[in-house]
Order: sequence, then C-alpha cells, then structure tokens
Amino acid sequence: MFEWHKNRVEWFKDKTGISNYGIAWLSFVKGLIIGLLIYHFFLI
Repeated sequence: MFEWHKNRVEWFKDKTGISNYGIAWLSFVKGLIIGLLIYHFFLI
C-alpha cells in the first residue's frame, strides 16, 4: 500500500511539475476544504 501511494505521488509530481512543498500545500488546502464541507453539511 505504501509503495503504491509513493508511486502515485511521484507520478502526480512528474505530471504536474509540483515540488514536495507544493504537494504539502495542496494536501493542506484539500483537507481544509473537505473539513469545512463536513462542518457545513453535518454540524450546522
């Protein structure tokens, strides 16, 4: 599973040209958006 995930991340980085730092920011923003959507639809 870990090896598959590493390969997918490397594939995405190669395809888009994004650095490790950019991947970290994308993950943060994605988590923030998903968290806000969960909050909005399930807790309000």
